[in-house]
Amino acid sequence: MNKTPKVYLAGFDVFRQDAEALFAGLRAEAARLGLSALVPTDNGIETGPDDPPALLACRIREANLVLLRQADAVVANLAPFRGLEPDSGTVYEVGFAQALGLPVCGYGMAQIPYVDRVAAAFDCRRDASGALREVATGWLVEDFGLPLNLMLACGVDCAADAPGALAAVARRLAG
Repeated sequence: MNKTPKVYLAGFDVFRQDAEALFAGLRAEAARLGLSALVPTDNGIETGPDDPPALLACRIREANLVLLRQADAVVANLAPFRGLEPDSGTVYEVGFAQALGLPVCGYGMAQIPYVDRVAAAFDCRRDASGALREVATGWLVEDFGLPLNLMLACGVDCAADAPGALAAVARRLAG
């Protein structure tokens, strides 16, 4: 009996007003590709009316990690979220998945190098060695020509969008 591969859908999409509709579409696309989608909102946590928010947060984290441990792969929305970088929770999930040895395919990344996005958002100058630094802080700006920090860009397959990422994961798991 063949097991249907499970793919965890990581990303800040859980905050969207239309999250349920978005995830319904992604579930259908995953099923069309022979995958079963695991959505963070499927975490099955139970809450009480008097539960403190910090307890709820911890329950959500643990439940999502349970889902990640059940996954065979991860598809992650790595678009910038409230800044120049992907959502920190999503990045955590990607790192966790990679530590588990799961393949990860990201989508939504800006198609210009990170260094160019930083230089457009902050006052930056090249130093005597040619390295780009933020003027206000002196901090070095990572400049490898990649769309994300090297720890993400070098460990994640990339697709243009969520359906493309699901297709890439399906191909990888198939063979």
